[in-house]
Amino acid sequence: MRSLCEAYQLGITIRNELKNADLVTAAEDLDHSLDAIEDGYPAWHPAPLSFRGMVLSFVFMEITGDSYAEFSRRLTRQPEVATILGFSRVPDESTFSRAWRNRFDDVTHEYVLAAAHFVVKEVHDRNISAPEVRPKAEIVDDIQEDADLVEDVSFSQEDIIQTTRLARDHAFGNFDSGRASNASYEDTHFFELQTFMGMVRCGTTQGATRFQYRRGKEYGPHGDTHLRAVKQFEPDALIEGFDDACDRLLSAIASEASFRRPVTAAIDITTIPYYGDVEEMPMVSGVPGEEERAFKFATLSIIGENIPLILAIEPIRESSSWDENPSNQVHRVVRRLVSRAKEHVPIETVLCDREFDSMQVFQTLSNLNVNYLIPKRITNSEHEVIEQMNDDGQEVAVEPASVHVESGSHPMRFLYVPSTSGVGTTVFATNLRVGPDEAETFCRRYSRRWQIENEYKSIKRDFLAKTSSKDYCVRLFYFAFAVLLYNIWRLTDFLLKAGVDGEMDYAPVLTAGECVEIVASALIPPD
Repeated sequence: MRSLCEAYQLGITIRNELKNADLVTAAEDLDHSLDAIEDGYPAWHPAPLSFRGMVLSFVFMEITGDSYAEFSRRLTRQPEVATILGFSRVPDESTFSRAWRNRFDDVTHEYVLAAAHFVVKEVHDRNISAPEVRPKAEIVDDIQEDADLVEDVSFSQEDIIQTTRLARDHAFGNFDSGRASNASYEDTHFFELQTFMGMVRCGTTQGATRFQYRRGKEYGPHGDTHLRAVKQFEPDALIEGFDDACDRLLSAIASEASFRRPVTAAIDITTIPYYGDVEEMPMVSGVPGEEERAFKFATLSIIGENIPLILAIEPIRESSSWDENPSNQVHRVVRRLVSRAKEHVPIETVLCDREFDSMQVFQTLSNLNVNYLIPKRITNSEHEVIEQMNDDGQEVAVEPASVHVESGSHPMRFLYVPSTSGVGTTVFATNLRVGPDEAETFCRRYSRRWQIENEYKSIKRDFLAKTSSKDYCVRLFYFAFAVLLYNIWRLTDFLLKAGVDGEMDYAPVLTAGECVEIVASALIPPD
């Protein structure tokens, strides 16, 4: 954890130097001690070459893409660089190879890669002129691109640990398995194990074994013990615990003015694939695709310039060919999500996707005294309006309408605006008074929903532990816990920004993709 923080600090220093100098000059001006990693050779080992010099050499090799032989030739051609690194002689290819294999441990390997890859990404993302830096594509996969948003980290590893533990203390105390007071393990042990499993993205058996190796055999529960404990959490109790945790997390930032003002929220549904038998599995739903099955969860998230926290989760139980479930009443899901979220923050507007295009949903949101903006499915009625718009040469139109259902009625409008793809017309439903002159600008607010896709991607990739369990309590616990870890990460990021007067924008200063180990490790209390 300390090594990663120090590695990023080294990367930031090199990045800043490269703004005004080349790589050689950056090395010359580099004043950075290596306190978080240790020389793998004992003091008596006959290794006259500087450990610091070797570490920086590998960082520079990762930045430039040089091989051992190429970097050795570079030092031969530029002996001043070898002097800057503190070498009494120029290391050859075999010396570098032995150092990487024998002198560096896994922590040092990770240190080198974290610092160097940070520099490569920053140089290309910020358009810094540094021709010696290798192409970003060589060290980044496309699926990682959205997570590579690391900004200046103007805080220490102590700040990170302290702030994350504050977030942890506001979250985990709200869950109670109801197990006996004399049980072998407290609930916190299972929460720590679940955190570790999400961090390393592994299953219960492997995760428990690795956790015991890390924390001690007597400290961590076995995998089967963990699953038995998780199954004791009732679904309603899990949802209630999650709501209480959100309330306590938000209490840590209650003084922030942005959370005293009404916020924009988005509701969406995500799926967790399921590949087992579906008989007697009422919570498994069919998804597009003939043989595809999944667990479904609806969430309500804060979006926009506030912290992108998920304030409510709700399991989806749908009618499927293998059970006798009633048809899903999506407006009831919406009511439960919004009602619970409004206990935490005032909500001004709710954005949903076309899956929520329903008169019942419109009226439910109106009854909850919130505004809504929801894209509408194109039916014959909408086609007729669009055809008339084309005949009249109109790009925007507003059609008044009204909702009349058993739960009430209210006036609304359908907004016809150009599609953001540049082709065709999109129709939105809203209960706000929006005129033709402002309809297109108003509908652009819907684009904020892209944040939800990033949320789901991060939750599943960075925080959700693997499991093949058929037990729905296990599935719900794993998902709820992953969302909670996501919220803790985001709250930690917010508190760190506030502590260094950073801008409160969406991009995190701690990314889940690169810094999840720092965040998740800090969730585990010290011995």
